[in-house]
Amino acid sequence: MTNRSRTMLAAVALLALAACQGGGNVSSPVPVMNNVASTTMGSADYVAVPKTAANGIRTYIHLPLRNTTELENLIQQQSTPGTPLYQHWLTPAQFRTSYGPAIQDLKTAAASLQGYGFTTTITSQGIFADAPQATVERTFGIHLRRAQSVSAGSMGPLVADRAPTMPTALAKLNAQITSVGSAHPFMPEVYRANTKEIPENRYGPTGPYWFDDLKQAYTYPSYLEIHGVGKTIGIVSTSDFLDGDYKTYFSHEKLASPSVIRRPVSGGPPPFNPNSSDSAEVTVDIQQAGGSAPGATLVLYGAPDDSDSSFFAMYVAIDEDNAVDIVNTSFGSCELFYTAPYNGGTSMLGILTAYHQLFLQGNAQGITFVASSGDFGAYGCWNPSLTQAILGVTPSASDPAVTAVGGTNLVTSYYPGYLRSTYHSENAFDDKFAPGQGPFGAAGNIFGSGGGKSVVFAKPPYQTLVNTRASVRTIPDVALHMGGCPAGAVTPCGPDRSFDVAVFDGQLTGFLGTSLSSPEFAGLQALQGESLGGGRQGNVNYLIYNLAKAESLGGKPIFHNTTPGNNGYPSIAGYDYITGNGEPYGTVYAFRPNGNVAGNPQAPSNP
Repeated sequence: MTNRSRTMLAAVALLALAACQGGGNVSSPVPVMNNVASTTMGSADYVAVPKTAANGIRTYIHLPLRNTTELENLIQQQSTPGTPLYQHWLTPAQFRTSYGPAIQDLKTAAASLQGYGFTTTITSQGIFADAPQATVERTFGIHLRRAQSVSAGSMGPLVADRAPTMPTALAKLNAQITSVGSAHPFMPEVYRANTKEIPENRYGPTGPYWFDDLKQAYTYPSYLEIHGVGKTIGIVSTSDFLDGDYKTYFSHEKLASPSVIRRPVSGGPPPFNPNSSDSAEVTVDIQQAGGSAPGATLVLYGAPDDSDSSFFAMYVAIDEDNAVDIVNTSFGSCELFYTAPYNGGTSMLGILTAYHQLFLQGNAQGITFVASSGDFGAYGCWNPSLTQAILGVTPSASDPAVTAVGGTNLVTSYYPGYLRSTYHSENAFDDKFAPGQGPFGAAGNIFGSGGGKSVVFAKPPYQTLVNTRASVRTIPDVALHMGGCPAGAVTPCGPDRSFDVAVFDGQLTGFLGTSLSSPEFAGLQALQGESLGGGRQGNVNYLIYNLAKAESLGGKPIFHNTTPGNNGYPSIAGYDYITGNGEPYGTVYAFRPNGNVAGNPQAPSNP
């Protein structure tokens, strides 16, 4: 770390204390992470998450954590520079001892489930319980049906027709069955660009942008100085990807492909399907994250479908493995889908609480979670009949333990005959969908950076450092390029709309969405971690908001925070509901303000 970086971090630390007091190539085949218990498990009572269900249907039974107020205070100190416990992370065993459900309660729950015919696996916060579908339905008084998938080419998950009835032994433990989740599956936050072909060159101000174009525009540190070495980025996914796409993408920019490890969960993801939005999602995620931090190792946590069941299994595996530093989630939903009006009068908000407690465990172990803020502007929810888009935000981005990443349209300077992508401007204006287009074909659908106010989570301490104009959790926290003007939009594709390019099914393809900005930010976060010594960083929102506060007091610019736009909320200077605190200046955010920057694309400083 440079002296200037230490000075910056010291300044942030003073603000934080005041606030507290107030690579290698993809081989063939790609390696698979072994599904064995880690030496950090700490007790024979806990085992690693099983790769596949022992028989039939997998459910996850969550038990509430102990000492949650103390845990939240611990994470605030662990994640805030200048506090006594800064970056003093827990192991999974230490987390269980102080905050996990009592082992006897977990054993009682497991024994009860075994009595109904389930095969059980105890984890830090609950039990995986596998049984034939008929056993699951009989035990919890439900009927399971196959929901319609919102992802083209993907099978919908099993969902319950009613709220489950908990067996008496589990009800006494305040257990929550989280696998019988929302009837509306998660949606990949990726859209095709409204273009029929990808130009052979990039000599235009609005792309299509490759990862090295973005790194020059956002003044990333030079590849020759840092590029994510020693950092590990986990990506949650519901599809496999093509090794050939990955290799072609990076070889196009004259860069060796970053290392990827496949980590199957609950049977692993379906094979690549060129007609599946889930396959497009994972393709974009690994190419964006790998391009942003090509020295990092990517770990692909892959589950069978877009259900709550699969996402719980992936997050549990991430916490128990304790093997990745940063986790990207590029899937969206709607907080309101878990409220009573959407579930026959029964609230399922306990599921979001259970997610939150999994994120808290990861934070306490030093894991940073980032998530796309959504692609449908301020209108990220829909009425119960799914006929009208309404104000709302998406989980997991709205969770206070997660960094929500919004998006913009980037415009770079145009130098005919030169491969150069220096920053010119950004905007964050929404695009209107044509009637019948967009999610569910609902009226009022728009495309743009997701943002707004949570109806679930209170205002976290770090958001008191800036003016969010709300008493609740608001998103996003930061933003990067997402592009605009998707297929189905009626907004004219003018000179201020842009998109990114990926290699998908062997073809150069244009993509849009916060599925692009979120994995890119995960890579930038890896660069910051490498610059600060290589350690984990936990909930980086505490650092982000302290940096924003320092900038507001006259410090060095850290974010582009005057981006014009409107996603249903108008943009304002400082924090807003479109770009959060703004788009980071790469070298400054990575604590290398005086270091060399990424030069022209494909140059040695920016391959």
